Amino acid sequence: MTFGELLRDTFRTLWAHKLRTFLTMFGIAWGIISITLMVAAGEGLRVGQQRAAEGLGKDLMICFAGRTSLQAGGVRAGRRIEFESTDHLSIKSQAPSCQEVMPELGNSLPVRSSYNSGTLTVTASLPPFADIRSLPAAEGRFYNWEDETGARRVAFLGSDAKKQLFATHAAVGQTIRIGEFPYTVIGILKTKDQDSSYDGFDVSKVFIPFSAMLRDFPNKPPSTPKGVDRLLVTPKSVEEHEACKWQVRRGLATLYGFDPQDKEAVHIWDTVEEAKAFRTMTDGMKYFLGAVGLVTLFLGGIGVMNIMLVAVRERTREIGLRKAVGASAHVILRQFFVETLIVVFSSGGLGLGIAFGICALVDMIPMPMYFAGLLPTWESGLLAFALLGTVAVLSALYPASRAASIDPIEALRYEAGG
Repeated sequence: MTFGELLRDTFRTLWAHKLRTFLTMFGIAWGIISITLMVAAGEGLRVGQQRAAEGLGKDLMICFAGRTSLQAGGVRAGRRIEFESTDHLSIKSQAPSCQEVMPELGNSLPVRSSYNSGTLTVTASLPPFADIRSLPAAEGRFYNWEDETGARRVAFLGSDAKKQLFATHAAVGQTIRIGEFPYTVIGILKTKDQDSSYDGFDVSKVFIPFSAMLRDFPNKPPSTPKGVDRLLVTPKSVEEHEACKWQVRRGLATLYGFDPQDKEAVHIWDTVEEAKAFRTMTDGMKYFLGAVGLVTLFLGGIGVMNIMLVAVRERTREIGLRKAVGASAHVILRQFFVETLIVVFSSGGLGLGIAFGICALVDMIPMPMYFAGLLPTWESGLLAFALLGTVAVLSALYPASRAASIDPIEALRYEAGG
């Protein structure tokens, strides 16, 4: 029998048993669809939560000055700590595990344009602030080192701040007045999700160079004119974040004369630690959904196995007849193998296509803040395909090989269910 004749004979057999073929294909396709969608939902939840968390910043630690709670060097507890505008330079030199250490200063100030006005949070830091605080530009650019060195009066507007000041009018290149000083708008922040903040959401802020902020809008008494609100710190790697945090705390303790173990003197909001805990939670949820999908896959595998076993038993007389007319056991097994492969690949491809199609349709709908949509992975689909395909092939070949090995006369006498 040529391969073409084998294929024609295989398709005739499958068509003759349409219901059985459909049930087998449905079991395989359903198992693949279920596990693919389960894993896609878990991945969408993980990515959505991660994106929302990164709206605040990447691997970020925020240091807030507090009051000492421990006596140190003969100085009583309860002393107020206030960061200065040059502290970041000293701390950076003592913290080799830290990638960035930079000051941040913010004040609520009157801001007006030719179209509207309002009281907005004006925030200032150094140019790397845009990267570590996840501030992508939709238009124009963030301020750079030339702007910082020259203390230029340039402004980068949050997306909501732009709408408030300019509505639908173009903003880049226009002049706004912050307090009594004219600032040129050089960029607009891309709209972003942000699930937490320490002084308001970035989309509603105006960002200006740190040097310009110190000159035009320094802190008012009782704070010192060179005081800053907080220090932003990022480690060189996630693995070094604990060392970086300790080096910063130790450096500040040396600078201001407090015990480095005094956590009340400097509060550190460690988003890296929070991200680790969050990742553990979302990974657990992803694995749970994957486990539910595997249970469904297992049940589908049992169904496929039962159908294939019954199908081969029903065809024992057919196998005997084929052997009686001269077909070898090898030829019989080859036909069953080809039939099973056709069913497996057809239903597997159909299942993957439906699963990815459902994901694509769902992802066209606007997603809530903490969910990135259904994000399927080829690994999960191919795993389900391989497992169900293996179950189907083994469930067909094992009884077929036993039937092909018995005497043709006995096979012809066989009655299904007997």
